[in-house]
Amino acid sequence: MKVAFATQDLKRVDAHFGWAKNIAIYEVMPEGSHFVEAIQFEGDLQEDGNEDKLAPKIEAIKDCAILYVAAIGGSGAARVVANKIHPIKVHQPEEISDLLQKLQDVLKGTPPPWLRKVMMKGQEKNFDFEEEVEHG
Repeated sequence: MKVAFATQDLKRVDAHFGWAKNIAIYEVMPEGSHFVEAIQFEGDLQEDGNEDKLAPKIEAIKDCAILYVAAIGGSGAARVVANKIHPIKVHQPEEISDLLQKLQDVLKGTPPPWLRKVMMKGQEKNFDFEEEVEHG
């Protein structure tokens, strides 16, 4: 699955989604991860209320399952979630390499339900109707 990181320095998650100069995208599997691309953004990124600045970022991460950010505004979060991307906020700058390792470790074990759901992004939907029906 693809994971996006809002970053100023391409090393840490240290950026507000709307203000991020870079979005680093990695492919993450239980066995490892690899860098896919870094997308750079220019212009007046700090202009609050300028929703147009979000459109290229949403477009850039639309095939990602998870977005790590230092912060994200309400409308940005709503647009990310509407694209079936799970935003995760870090409370202080964290190394992307550390976050990748933690995510791989979780994938090797039993991922929580929200993560199992986002891992399905981009895969064919195979509904198991047995799961949907409550027996009893």
